[in-house]
Amino acid sequence: MKRETSTAAVIASVICIIILILLPTGFEGALQFRDAVKCKVKVVSVDNSRLRDTGLIRYGQQLCTVKFLNGTFKGRTAEGWNMLNGSLEEDKLFTAGDTAQAVVHHDGKEIISVNLIDHYRLSGELVLAAAFALFLIFFARGVGARAVVSFILTVLAIWKLLVPLYLKGVDPVLAGLSITAFLTLAILALVYGFDRRLLSSFSGAMLGILLTGVLSVFCTGGFKIHGAIMAYSESLLYAGFESLNLTRIFMSSICIGASGAVMDLSVDITSAVSEVVRNRPDISRREAVGSGMSVARAAMGTMMTTMLLAYSGSSIALLMTFMAQGTPMYNILNYKRIAAEIIDIIGGSFGLAAAAPFTALLAGLLLPCRKSSVSVKNRN
Repeated sequence: MKRETSTAAVIASVICIIILILLPTGFEGALQFRDAVKCKVKVVSVDNSRLRDTGLIRYGQQLCTVKFLNGTFKGRTAEGWNMLNGSLEEDKLFTAGDTAQAVVHHDGKEIISVNLIDHYRLSGELVLAAAFALFLIFFARGVGARAVVSFILTVLAIWKLLVPLYLKGVDPVLAGLSITAFLTLAILALVYGFDRRLLSSFSGAMLGILLTGVLSVFCTGGFKIHGAIMAYSESLLYAGFESLNLTRIFMSSICIGASGAVMDLSVDITSAVSEVVRNRPDISRREAVGSGMSVARAAMGTMMTTMLLAYSGSSIALLMTFMAQGTPMYNILNYKRIAAEIIDIIGGSFGLAAAAPFTALLAGLLLPCRKSSVSVKNRN
């Protein structure tokens, strides 16, 4: 029965993946370069005479001779421009032998201009992803294959459902919670199949995610945090999406960010109780709940620290800047970006704290039921 439910979950997930691949986002026509083509080029030589070096940053133009590796102009060579604006974050510098991504403006077969956008990384990314997928499948076999399916489903759901819903003006909190609930159900179904463990882990995870959502709404408003603190979010307002509610998108992002850790905790507790019940078929519900609570308390101690480290790691440059400038701690804690991270950490931790005991309670009540009845039948 377990294998049948797992197979059904895999089939359902694959069907969802196919539907999402075919599903249009509605923004396919929003091309930045309508009269241009993107292609892969190899840098043959470079001319840095137009660059200006200030010691820390460079600005100016880098002229590169490139050879087209694919597309309409494959095999041809042309001159391409790489514009540097004095930003270490955005600028890139090419050397002979590099592979780059280019945008070619043309008039039929005549090349008008070639702009080098960035280094070409797609091949390496595909190799890395394929290697990781093979490692998962080799090490975990069926579970690893289902993990790959869940990863693909998550990426497609975010790109094909969540992001378009945000851009179309659907309430971000409602959209975020709905997509998160769908992904939580799908991922946990791939782990457990459609059985009582799914009900236990999904219910516990959703309680934690919903509590995180409620706290994100109240704390964001209470702390006077604007959603424009999200990277690149303000540029959306100047790109024709001025009606977007960035603050509610920020609230939604807190739920999405915490959902992974909450889901992981609910799976840990449910799996632990399931193993206890499997090895002790005669265990009572009270004992199963007690075992689940013990696991929940131990897991909570590390999961909250994990969230703190994850968010701190992404803000390490900001923390270094504060220390280098001698910024007092009360100023740091009152800074809106730090306040936003505190909402992330504490809101997610509240979700974990709520999901852990509730999952343990449900697992302890639900999982021994079938095992006990099987044990009684075997004795008779």
